[in-house]
Amino acid sequence: MRILFISHYYPPEVNAPAHRTHEHARQWVRAGHQVTVLTGVPNHPRGQLFPGYENRWLQEEHIDGVRVLRTWMYLAANEGFLKRTLNYLLFAATALLASFRAGRPDVVVATSPQFFCGVAGALVARLKARPFVLEVRDLWPESIVQLGQLRNPLVIRALEALERWLVRSAAGVVVLTEAFGRHVAALGVPEKRIARIPNGIDAARFQPRDADSALLRAHGIEDRFVVAYVGTLGLAHGLGTLLEVAHRLRDQPEIAILLIGDGADRARLEAQAKQRGLRNVHFLGLRPHDEIPAWLASCDVLLVLLRNLAVFETVIPSKIFEYLAQERPVVLDARGEIRRLVSEVDAGLVIDPEDPGALARAILEIRHKPEEARRRARRGREWVLRSFRRDALARQMADFLERVVAERP
Repeated sequence: MRILFISHYYPPEVNAPAHRTHEHARQWVRAGHQVTVLTGVPNHPRGQLFPGYENRWLQEEHIDGVRVLRTWMYLAANEGFLKRTLNYLLFAATALLASFRAGRPDVVVATSPQFFCGVAGALVARLKARPFVLEVRDLWPESIVQLGQLRNPLVIRALEALERWLVRSAAGVVVLTEAFGRHVAALGVPEKRIARIPNGIDAARFQPRDADSALLRAHGIEDRFVVAYVGTLGLAHGLGTLLEVAHRLRDQPEIAILLIGDGADRARLEAQAKQRGLRNVHFLGLRPHDEIPAWLASCDVLLVLLRNLAVFETVIPSKIFEYLAQERPVVLDARGEIRRLVSEVDAGLVIDPEDPGALARAILEIRHKPEEARRRARRGREWVLRSFRRDALARQMADFLERVVAERP
């Protein structure tokens, strides 16, 4: 099968959409499929080109057997609604033009979280007279409305109409969670055209390992009890709560709190931490992709944080699978589907979102009851390996794509 996959993000970018697309594409190539990924030049989240790339019209490379076509991008940091929207729209336009270099596939797949990428996929599929599959990674525009980034009712209704057209025009829709599946079905998509393929992990990459003492020593936090948030420092995660926790734990200097990553909220968080004199908080910025497993192994507590908004009750953060695959203690600060799943298997401490008192108590509980934390972590690893292995999930998605191709008139 020849697969054309359109994604706004792709490695060397390090966010969840980039990883998922790359891991699936790599597995499909290993299974004998031909995969072309159409993406932009890597610049997320700072809007700055990664070393070794130029922002020119079209360039081609091969990564793990995957043909990667990269288009020119309007470079914009992951902050500011208007600039990001322009970034999304222009990528959709350049992806449409660049698709003429991609050949004629058997199926066209496009992934959110912003669905202008999906619109490009739908149009490319029509131009090439091939079935279109949409991957829904986020409920958009609902998420940006609840985050307060979009308030104009006319624009909201227009985007909601675009969303309905997009999912109904797809020959198949891949969703990451059960809640996403219900949302798509409510928009008029028949159940038989929906496949739930959650996020997962590379079991060879994320597995139990010893802490990296040299890594901790290099950052001056050896012999500390290390609590970490790893991922996008964005508006969805309520990281101001973590700064409040740091303030409450400021009299326990043996506890170090790390924020590893970058994003729209980083500058505000750093300024707030400096203003409050939080010397127990360390901003490490983006770390190399290959360094992340070592960081996870070196932390005593790993945090999964989401805002206390209804839209985030529908999501399952991919980072929790990596944490548990490495058998690390987890505190989940969220409601909804992920809370239910983690509670059912007792894989981590579960608390209400944006509650600094509860988060501080959970961190201290893990510190004072390490054996209980290790027991939950072991259960979590067993659960992840049983249900969320990336190779198995990639096969499921390939089977779905093949069914869509076979059923096309």
